[in-house]
Amino acid sequence: MNIKQFEYKPLAHYSYAIVSDGKMAVIDPERNPEQYFEFAKANNAEIVAVIETHPHADFVSSHLEIHKATGATIYNSEKLGADYPHQAFDEGDSISLGSVKLKAINTPGHSPDSITIVATEANETALFTGDTLFIGDVGRPDLREKAGNMKAKREQLAEMMYETIQHKFTDLPDDAVVYPAHGAGSLCGKNMSDAASSTLGNERMGNWAFKKQSKEEFMDTLLDGQPFIPHYFGFDVDTNKVGAEDLKPSIARVPFTENATAEGIIVDTRDEASFKKGHLKGSINIQAVSENAKFETWLGAVIKPEETFTLVIDRPEHKETLLQRVAKIGYEKLLEQVITLSDENLENTELLDLTEFKENLDQYTIVDIRNTSEVEEGKYFESALSYPLNELREKASEIPTDKPIVVHCAGGYRSATGSSILQKELPGTKVYDLSDAIEQFKD
Repeated sequence: MNIKQFEYKPLAHYSYAIVSDGKMAVIDPERNPEQYFEFAKANNAEIVAVIETHPHADFVSSHLEIHKATGATIYNSEKLGADYPHQAFDEGDSISLGSVKLKAINTPGHSPDSITIVATEANETALFTGDTLFIGDVGRPDLREKAGNMKAKREQLAEMMYETIQHKFTDLPDDAVVYPAHGAGSLCGKNMSDAASSTLGNERMGNWAFKKQSKEEFMDTLLDGQPFIPHYFGFDVDTNKVGAEDLKPSIARVPFTENATAEGIIVDTRDEASFKKGHLKGSINIQAVSENAKFETWLGAVIKPEETFTLVIDRPEHKETLLQRVAKIGYEKLLEQVITLSDENLENTELLDLTEFKENLDQYTIVDIRNTSEVEEGKYFESALSYPLNELREKASEIPTDKPIVVHCAGGYRSATGSSILQKELPGTKVYDLSDAIEQFKD
């Protein structure tokens, strides 16, 4: 079996192509379809199928664009309630792809409409498990309480996941290769391995979900300690149920102006040093400098899908790349404009005197913006107030303003965002970013 795994690191997302006898299927594609077209061309293959394991919450898929460009049939569970042309692909259904046979099994738990794709050729078996079975974990069950065609309470989905793990993989061989839709760093689970694939035998031995346990024990473990849910997750489930607009025309409509200014919500993607030297008043600094930075996750965690915003970039030549990143989660629809800054009417951010801070910790209000699960593992400052970054805009008014505020996270990336939010929300209060100096306060 010729299987290609594609990875988009900022969202820890894996998508796949299977090629057999000149025919190709794409599984859980990301927003930009070009890499799949290129792979098909390189392998002299025709894309004939696009398979969605479920309507994804953390990224926008290009299934509809691939269908329109190639004529490929889109396959997904009928339970998804898809509003685009598709063919039902549920338990008992199969697709012939050259000499490979693709079968669907319904594997609810992460969502009510999740499927796993079982690919077989001769003695080989591969499982494309979507967000049902990860390496070392299973998908979270709490994303469909308010989104999608079929809504379900987290307890219902946790019970479904128990039944799925107990019964749906039983007849499959130990040497079946497991290919999930996500790896470590994704918010679609909590304890995923760094490995990009595994075997079903290894998961039966090492994945907590396969251990002998009661339904109640399984559900308690699954429901406990799941990460936060970014604002954009429900928006993306609904976008994927309808099918996203083609990428290039969607981002081409966003206006671009050099040496400009803006009002309203402003997301400044420049590095924190440039931002602190000069930015538009009220800007939120979500850095997109590194290719692997979790820009998309924090953009969708800080900005709500019902809001609109301006995007500040450092140079015109980075516009296309950054628009594509915004579009990974469908937020190009929220963009009013993209701009570079002029040198006029900019504010700066005062830098923290680290020596003064170390000697007078009690003279500052320290705000820890790490996730709740991180704080539970241990605090760097006993006096720190915990306000997770994804809640900071909504809860900023609760933070005392009688002292200067110092914001910290675990490494410095998030605190650039958090400090800029508090600078915007708490005018007249000194707000400092501890940045990567947090390393000096770790045991």
